[in-house]
Amino acid sequence: MVAYVIIPGIDGSEEKHWQSLWEKRWGPAAARIAPASWSEPDLPDWVAAIQAAHEIASRRDRRVVLVAHSLGCWAAAHWLEQARPDTVAAFLVAPPDPRGTAFPREAASTFVGLSARPLPCPSLVVASDDDPYCDPTTSASFARGWQAQRQLVESHGHINSRSGVGDWETGRVLLRGLVDR
Repeated sequence: MVAYVIIPGIDGSEEKHWQSLWEKRWGPAAARIAPASWSEPDLPDWVAAIQAAHEIASRRDRRVVLVAHSLGCWAAAHWLEQARPDTVAAFLVAPPDPRGTAFPREAASTFVGLSARPLPCPSLVVASDDDPYCDPTTSASFARGWQAQRQLVESHGHINSRSGVGDWETGRVLLRGLVDR
């Protein structure tokens, strides 16, 4: 078995978002982070929330997979650098460019200075060729910096509810490939 830590972006993932749909599918095998600063993200708060969710998930199973979207990718990467857990994989979907003009101002105070450094676990970055928050060249540089595999998908925008991916079967296949490695 595998336990999952769900790490959404700003404001969490609403009920039609693929992360929320997957969380329902996984039931008690999933733990969602619960930072106090959803709308005005504070990196230390999000990292503490990941730690708390990881503790819950790791009680359920030795193998824990972080499932992060958008700003949650940066929080996950930062937590991984600090915690250095040995039983985790990271599925990082649509990381935004902290230096880009579309980066959320709400997150600029604590998330903007981050850079992609090697992660201590198997990782996969999934990015779209038309993401308004991060161009393909930049997402490729993040994957290289994190020493993660990368999968570029076509015409999925920010890979969120507005992208119309629903339960996102392709994402579940990609996640399964990461978990089975």
